[in-house]
Amino acid sequence: MSDWQLSFPLPAADAERAEAVLEAHGATAISLCEAAGATAVLEPAPGETRLWDAMRAEALFGADVDQAAVADAIARALDLPPTELKWAPIEARDWERVWLDDFKPLDFGHGLWVVPHGMTPPASATIPVRLDPGLAFGTGTHPTTALCLEALAAAPPVGQTLIDYGCGSGILAVAALKLGARRVIAIDNDPQALTATRDNARANQVAGAIETGLPGHDLPVADAVVANILAGILKQLAPVLTDALTPGGRLLMSGVLADQAAAVRRAYTPAIDFVDDTRRDGWICLRGHRRLS
Repeated sequence: MSDWQLSFPLPAADAERAEAVLEAHGATAISLCEAAGATAVLEPAPGETRLWDAMRAEALFGADVDQAAVADAIARALDLPPTELKWAPIEARDWERVWLDDFKPLDFGHGLWVVPHGMTPPASATIPVRLDPGLAFGTGTHPTTALCLEALAAAPPVGQTLIDYGCGSGILAVAALKLGARRVIAIDNDPQALTATRDNARANQVAGAIETGLPGHDLPVADAVVANILAGILKQLAPVLTDALTPGGRLLMSGVLADQAAAVRRAYTPAIDFVDDTRRDGWICLRGHRRLS
């Protein structure tokens, strides 16, 4: 028997409602996809999760799904015509295995590797980070994440307290702990990201040294702050992130496009001395330290 995929157009404002309805009716996987002709939203407002101005939802169900019940619930919740909801049979597959087939061990230098569960780390992986991103962003394949991992590996935060602001899957938080950080505070506005971060910390035997929280969480004064978000949000967070840094503390910021870097630097210049940035595929990782006075 085949599994089934349901797809339908999704107004950006209705994404959370649609996900809740789909999960309540037994969806085993949910993807938000770019609709034809959509424009990318590179800087969503704080709290927004939309990636495009027009989206489609694709949800995977088992062979025994009650298609009529699911379609009726979605149509009523989103006020969609039933004709907009499309069902298609798909071959039953081990989706975790499919993900593992596409995601290979990744080398970030100085012995730091990100390795999928179920794979044997290479001999050079003296600091392996086991990762299953789950429902949150962050596998190390995106240039912004890779740049942060490489910066952490090149100058490990040994014995330090570090804040990972916008933690996603927790990949940077876990890597920092595996590299010797004493304590990490991981912040994200998505509860699923906090769940993924805790799960990945447990899988890497560092759960006892990590704390998770939503924005607004009281931040300690830290030796280092890492923020892999987007330029607009980084600018808004300048007072929060700089106040969280001890004098001389290290700041890493990624998620910044090349033509956005100057504006982000200006937002932090009153408190941060920047050093040379690193670049890849049009993205930049800004690096600096809080001024001593």
